[in-house]
Amino acid sequence: MIETFTALLLAHVVADFLLQTGWMVRRKAHPGVLLLHTALVLGTAQLSLGTATAPEVVVLAAAHLVIDAAKTYGGFRSLTAFLVDQGAHMATLLAVAAYAPGLWATGAWAGLPWLLPLMALAAGVTLALWGGQYAVGLLMQPHSPRIRNTGLRDGGRQIGMLERGLIFAFILTSHPIGVGFLIAAKSILRFDTASRDQRSAEYVIIGTLASFGWAILAALATRAMLDVLPPLSLPA
Repeated sequence: MIETFTALLLAHVVADFLLQTGWMVRRKAHPGVLLLHTALVLGTAQLSLGTATAPEVVVLAAAHLVIDAAKTYGGFRSLTAFLVDQGAHMATLLAVAAYAPGLWATGAWAGLPWLLPLMALAAGVTLALWGGQYAVGLLMQPHSPRIRNTGLRDGGRQIGMLERGLIFAFILTSHPIGVGFLIAAKSILRFDTASRDQRSAEYVIIGTLASFGWAILAALATRAMLDVLPPLSLPA
């Protein structure tokens, strides 16, 4: 079951966070765009499992379509809606993996067990960086109009990506102390701005804690998956 779930998880995060562009998100209410996204969900799931004929994957894509349609046409755009949406998708991945645990074993990549930990790592990195970017952005969206941004274009977003990537690496390599040094370094760099403007200070603190927390959870979840998958090693 864990093998099938790992492959489906990678397919999901790739379809939702890497292949789903900003253009698609803004126009998702159009039926054609929603169907295009569903086709990408189906294609990535088939590719990750190495099978194009499993009916369970079609059912998974259909469930994804229903969940996204409910969110889109219901007008749900908050962080809570995003988390509920992702929770529903994870539930469908688990349901399919539990119902058809042999999807991986009967797929084209079954003879390449070393792919599984790489898939888990790729899924974890994608969720930590791009999933975290979207989640933290939704959390900070109500506060953004009150903050005057005089920094680099997309500078805050790039900083967030870098810090989540570093945290993910620290946790995966069993160096959690590095997270503490990262917090200290960011506090020093932001001290001057924070000391002059309480609003900006609170904005930075909320965003930083949310970003760090998301990356830590993603890293811990990835480590848990790696513990039950074949050892991470490349073929000779």
